[in-house]
Amino acid sequence: MPDPGRAALVHPDKGGAAARRPRLLLLLLTEDTILMRSLLSRRFRATRAVTAATAVLALASVTGQVAHADTPAVPEFDDGFGLSQVTEDREVHSSTDFSITVTTPEVAGQHKIRIFLPSDYASEPGKRWPVTYFLHGGPGNPDEAGTVEALRSDQMITVAPDGGRKGWYADWLMQDTAEGAANWETFHLEQVVPLIDANLRTIPDRGQRAVVGLSMGGFGSMHYAQTRPDLFGHVASMSGGIDFGNYAVRGAVVATELNLTTAWCAVSSSRGCADYGPVVDSDAIFGSPYPVFNADHIWRSVNPAASANLAKLADTGITLYTGDNDLVENHTADGVDIVTSRLDKLGIPSRAVNYGDGSSLSPTCNGGHNYGCWAPAFADYIPRLEAAFAAEETK
Repeated sequence: MPDPGRAALVHPDKGGAAARRPRLLLLLLTEDTILMRSLLSRRFRATRAVTAATAVLALASVTGQVAHADTPAVPEFDDGFGLSQVTEDREVHSSTDFSITVTTPEVAGQHKIRIFLPSDYASEPGKRWPVTYFLHGGPGNPDEAGTVEALRSDQMITVAPDGGRKGWYADWLMQDTAEGAANWETFHLEQVVPLIDANLRTIPDRGQRAVVGLSMGGFGSMHYAQTRPDLFGHVASMSGGIDFGNYAVRGAVVATELNLTTAWCAVSSSRGCADYGPVVDSDAIFGSPYPVFNADHIWRSVNPAASANLAKLADTGITLYTGDNDLVENHTADGVDIVTSRLDKLGIPSRAVNYGDGSSLSPTCNGGHNYGCWAPAFADYIPRLEAAFAAEETK
């Protein structure tokens, strides 16, 4: 999968320009800096805003112009739900595209959450918005959301949390591997979702919340929708590993645990065999993959294609996309066929799109396991999701 470069941090001007301004300007900027550093509590934000506005007006009277910050304004986030921000690692690409970085005891290390806001989020302070969670594939990262233009929607907030190079959107069976703590499911469902609802103007209702993902994230989206139907009213999987009854899919998961350069790896990444991180035990995530003496019971319990799990999606909008033109997509297509067949037997509606060699989807798509197909698939899906959100809002 493509690995978009990490965007550089955007810093305000710290050079000598301020020193050349009138003394009043320097004093006001100094006062504002002190205020911003000291008034950290939410209850003081209104006072800080008034002070800043007063300073700007005073500057305008002296200089004849209004000062502009180099860094676009984005919403402030309070810590909570077991998450602590690494404030120096915040990235601001624009007023509607930024990232926060958090730490949590549930998952070792630091983890980025990239967020896209509607263009009128700031100008409509009384409006609340639906939220879509985008789950990247392995060994990807949240910045991959930036390659999917359709996710920058004016009808919803998009949140792309880190899922690890091989996190598989699960609470791992083994927590003492070289990866350290790896409770990815808990991190996302019990920490990230409530953090977003607490800090952004969301509509905290399942009908206004979707989870979508591709490849590894396609498994994650289906698994999360089944695990927490109270949270998600819409789910989409793009080329997802959604049938753990398929032993090639199980083999792909094990290959990521062992960081093996397999044929699956070679065709699942446009970079060739990417780095899935330190080698861990082959049973680290879901236990033994072998169906002997019930050893694979975790694999079966989380299998998105299991009828018992599919039944949990009775009131969920379900969309599945796949090609069938390379080794990986052959298996994801099989998974879509199995899932839709079982959904039909359960009387649960779904929408499945097999775009084959990609010619019916987009000139950029060759039917393979890549963003040349996923980006246009999202372009097809997102307007439908926006319409579903709008329909829910009118109920």
